[in-house]
Amino acid sequence: MTVFVVSAPSGAGKTTLNRRLLQECPTLEMSISHTTRSPRKGEQEGVHYYFLDRSSFQSLVEEGAFLEWAEVHGNLYGTSFKELERIEKQGKSPILEIDVQGWDNIKPKLPSAVSIFILPPSLRSLWERLESRGSDHVEQRWRRFKNAYAEIKTANHYSILLENQDLEEAFQKLKSIMVAGNYQVASREDGLRLCKRLNEEFETADWIKGLRTQMGS
Repeated sequence: MTVFVVSAPSGAGKTTLNRRLLQECPTLEMSISHTTRSPRKGEQEGVHYYFLDRSSFQSLVEEGAFLEWAEVHGNLYGTSFKELERIEKQGKSPILEIDVQGWDNIKPKLPSAVSIFILPPSLRSLWERLESRGSDHVEQRWRRFKNAYAEIKTANHYSILLENQDLEEAFQKLKSIMVAGNYQVASREDGLRLCKRLNEEFETADWIKGLRTQMGS
């Protein structure tokens, strides 16, 4: 059983890509995380997440039920050992859709896992994707954006860096990696160069400087 870890900054497209993978690739199964955040419209218990209050989540932490857990945007998220066991019994490969904190926590425990970090082609495009959601206030978008920058700076912790400039192209590459084991479709060197450009954009772009002034940070 190969465990795939997929991480990305908010707005980079990992959820869209992973949902399509699950539709087209019956050998893959998404690991369902536990979370303390409230369900969004259309989300179902046991399908998208296992929704818990903070006290119940902490009880599971104390019991050692989680392979990894972390606090993200003020909410707790965790991957349970039982989820991996459930998927393994089905003869499938699990996809762990977790953040960089989660991967750093489980990397020593899953040394053979294939870790994939999805990158936006630019920070401008990432900001536009966050804006297009229309569900967050500008202050929340800015917080997610700053977190995205921090996550991109740790992308070198992952074995595969995949740019999502064209959704169809990114999907075909991701599918090739997970189904055919073709890890060469995404150049790590190109990914690292993209990370460098994104970091430079955050530090020097006038439009980001304007946002920083507007947000007071």
